[in-house]
Amino acid sequence: MVAVSLRSDTPASRADVRRWRRYLADERAEAAVYRNLAARRSGEEREILAALAEAEGRHAEHWLDLLGDDVGRPQRGSLRTRVLAVLAKRFGSVFVLALMQRAEDRSPYADDADATARMAADERIHGEVVRGLANRGRMRLSGTFRAAVFGANDGLVSNLALIIGISASGADRHFVLLSGIAGLLAGALSMGAGEYVSVRSQRELLDASTPHPEARSAVSDLDVDANELALVYRARGMSEAEATEHAARVLSGIGERRPATGPVPVGDDHEAVGTGLSAAVSSFCFFASGAVIPVLPFLFGMQGWPAIAVAGGLVGIALLGTGAVVGVLSGASPGKRAFRQLAIGFGAAIVTYALGLLFGTGAA
Repeated sequence: MVAVSLRSDTPASRADVRRWRRYLADERAEAAVYRNLAARRSGEEREILAALAEAEGRHAEHWLDLLGDDVGRPQRGSLRTRVLAVLAKRFGSVFVLALMQRAEDRSPYADDADATARMAADERIHGEVVRGLANRGRMRLSGTFRAAVFGANDGLVSNLALIIGISASGADRHFVLLSGIAGLLAGALSMGAGEYVSVRSQRELLDASTPHPEARSAVSDLDVDANELALVYRARGMSEAEATEHAARVLSGIGERRPATGPVPVGDDHEAVGTGLSAAVSSFCFFASGAVIPVLPFLFGMQGWPAIAVAGGLVGIALLGTGAVVGVLSGASPGKRAFRQLAIGFGAAIVTYALGLLFGTGAA
């Protein structure tokens, strides 16, 4: 059977066949990503990922039908998708899901007449499904990850700015080195303590907003005519009519079973906030790991402009890396986030260097 384009009854062109083969390879590779991810999950997440793999298999069948006898030897999917399949098999982390989210969002099917409208709709919905799964992972690591990213970037930028500013003032290598180490220790301790206090305070605020655990036990003794339970729901954001109706349903079920609905829950945001200790330790370690990078050239005996240039290069690479990681996890462009981090970090360093020159000249 000869390949025939959906746009006409004429045989498909060589360009069409090449494109369909590429689509077929990519669909098979994406199905492998989802199967590998499903193998490392359990319960509902495993079922969802398996269903996504099955859907990609249906899309692959569409291209097989179009290709007919022109299917040729199986091709390999894009390098990006094949790498994702390997990562999914080895790790199955939220990073893989975030990258797959971007891949689904970039599907070309909406603009390709040989792909059906159902396939284009599938790809769009797949992006939302993967986004939801990735958000579960983001929620699990967001508290610690936030502290880690902020700590590393603060360490990189603040210590680079400190070292450049002191170098510009004319200080010798030993003084610059001691200043960098002092900045590392002081900043890491400050970041760790500040993050601990911040997270603990946020968790205490959430605890204060959570309904009292003994409130449910009082529901069965409420005056049905006064219906003060409705006030609870109104205080939690319901309109008067909604609160009255909801409270009436709860009270009407008291005689049949224990009411399953007490005061309206605020929502458990504790997982997204993280714990104070984990955030403090992450912040301390990542600030220190970032702050030590601009110190390295001075630690190995370099000084002056060569040391500043090496420190700036090392910090630039690190800023690009952290920015790209943030971009991947947020589902945004890693490149844009990486260069944004680089511009902010170097902007702060340039300002500090200018101030160091000013004060150094003034002291002379």
